[in-house]
Amino acid sequence: MKRTFYTEAAYAAGLIALALGTALMERADFGMSMVVAPAYLIYLKTSECLTWFTFGMAEYCFQAFLIIVLATVLHRFRRRYLFSFITAFIYGNVLDVMMKAVNLIPGDSILPRIACYTSGLLICAIGVSLLFNTYIPPEAYELFVKEISSEYGFDISKTKTVYDCSSCFIAVLMSFIFFGLWHFEGVKWGTVLCALVNGWLIGKCSGWLGMHFDFRDAFGFRRNSV
Repeated sequence: MKRTFYTEAAYAAGLIALALGTALMERADFGMSMVVAPAYLIYLKTSECLTWFTFGMAEYCFQAFLIIVLATVLHRFRRRYLFSFITAFIYGNVLDVMMKAVNLIPGDSILPRIACYTSGLLICAIGVSLLFNTYIPPEAYELFVKEISSEYGFDISKTKTVYDCSSCFIAVLMSFIFFGLWHFEGVKWGTVLCALVNGWLIGKCSGWLGMHFDFRDAFGFRRNSV
């Protein structure tokens, strides 16, 4: 029998997992996830002039822009798009906390960094999979994939892979523009690897969660999230 996993708990766990996984990948310094790489590059460039500007701030600013793009492409703006920005704002603040915590991890040799990268990649995939199983609007990244795949009938895992690869390409261009030709910041071999396997990994995590848990609402807020 499947165990009950309340969707509201999945929302909270998903946000925490995403923030922790992203912080671990930043600590590894093998390249950020292609999903957050554009926001990370905005953070690196902006913080050179505005020292108070954090990674979390860059995240919810960039996600606000992404929501505007989504609304433009689909020619509509729904209430859950606004709630998605609230999710991004919460995530950004949790990310800043996780960044401070993960930076306390000792060791800069190759093995601890590989451990941080690998665990961060897996934890991020779990976080995205959890958010796909909640009615509460996820971050703009997941919302974009979910809305586009639903609107046009695309497979969600394949749509995620296409989005990830596109984001990776944009991040490479941003790195060149911000820091010069062939000077990579935030986009490294780890970013490329993540772009290739992340969609598949999320599909596997989603399948495992579906086999072992029955996602149910604990509260009657589903109608208000549409």
